[in-house]
Amino acid sequence: MVEYNILNDRALAGLMSGDDRRAFTEIYNRYWKKLFSIAANKIHDLDEAEEIVQDIFVSLWRRRDKLNVIDTLSAYLAVSVKYRVIKALAKRNSHQKYADYSKSHLNIVDNTTEQWLEFEELKDRLMVFVTELPEKCRLVYQLSREAGYSQKMIAEEMGISEKTVEAHLGKALRTLRARLSQFLL
Repeated sequence: MVEYNILNDRALAGLMSGDDRRAFTEIYNRYWKKLFSIAANKIHDLDEAEEIVQDIFVSLWRRRDKLNVIDTLSAYLAVSVKYRVIKALAKRNSHQKYADYSKSHLNIVDNTTEQWLEFEELKDRLMVFVTELPEKCRLVYQLSREAGYSQKMIAEEMGISEKTVEAHLGKALRTLRARLSQFLL
């Protein structure tokens, strides 16, 4: 019977690559506390540190047959922790930057019933204003804003030049802005 606790990393990695779960368990037991300690000291969140280390071991097991870290298992795992911690900190930093930005730059929409009704009324009024546009302006506007066509696609669809499409779209937008601003006042 093999005594796994006396085997070196090379032997354990070799056994693990052959699907030996006991070899993997020995690697896990040998390195888990060390990796957790490294992650926890850098990330300052025990749950997140534990998740990082668990993910590393899951990845190690899944890729066991592709690993070429026979002699450097300890270094490989330490580098894995380092990169996972960097990735977690970058993600946390990104979330924090977005939260800070949204607090200072974005107006948080209050979804009250009154605001929803005002929005629906505005949307209905816009639809009415669109139907009142001259036919070609209305068609260009609808293809552009409602169907998502590019100016080139609209020109091909309607058999007109892109400049004409641009002119119709400009006229439609000016008219709608003017009508909506009168409505809002």
